[in-house]
Amino acid sequence: MVERIVRRLTPKGEATRTRILDAATALIGAHGVAGTSTDQVRHAAGVSGSQLYHYFATKQALIGAVIARQAAVGPGAPGVLDSVEALEAWADAAVARQGVVGGRCDLSTLAAELCAGDEASRAEVRAGYERWRVALLDALRAMRDRGTLRPDADLDDLALALLAALQGGSLLAQVLGTAEPMRAAMGAALDRVRSNVVEPEG
Repeated sequence: MVERIVRRLTPKGEATRTRILDAATALIGAHGVAGTSTDQVRHAAGVSGSQLYHYFATKQALIGAVIARQAAVGPGAPGVLDSVEALEAWADAAVARQGVVGGRCDLSTLAAELCAGDEASRAEVRAGYERWRVALLDALRAMRDRGTLRPDADLDDLALALLAALQGGSLLAQVLGTAEPMRAAMGAALDRVRSNVVEPEG
């Protein structure tokens, strides 16, 4: 339903919807979902109440759109992360972002706040994580098919290890105020991938 609405928007309407989402994402990053009201989003976006509710009928619809936006960022598209070097560069970039971004609104913070008592949001976050898991799994499968990883490598396990390191490391880094937890977690996950690399003959 959301996708059909978005396709009908005029350029001006799309710009307004994007401005609302930008404001909601920034406010949630600073104050959390519970600490962010639709009135705050409306004021930050510079829109009227009727404009806000034209694009997002409820706060849940707005939060769902924020979750979908953050999930769309993804861990990297299939075909981009399909080498050990590419995975290492991806991990380094994730750690670097963690070190410079303050209040964050990403899947890890949304999951931590919403998933305990909000089944609708939990389903949306879960769907986002599943997209990321599949993207990582496809990249690892491409590595195995090319002969980089051993034929018996447990790709499901490796994909989950990478995803858990990315998101668990991000959440712990935000709590502790340092990127080191993510650096350690990503390093350990990458070591698991490296342990399945086929050694060159000779």
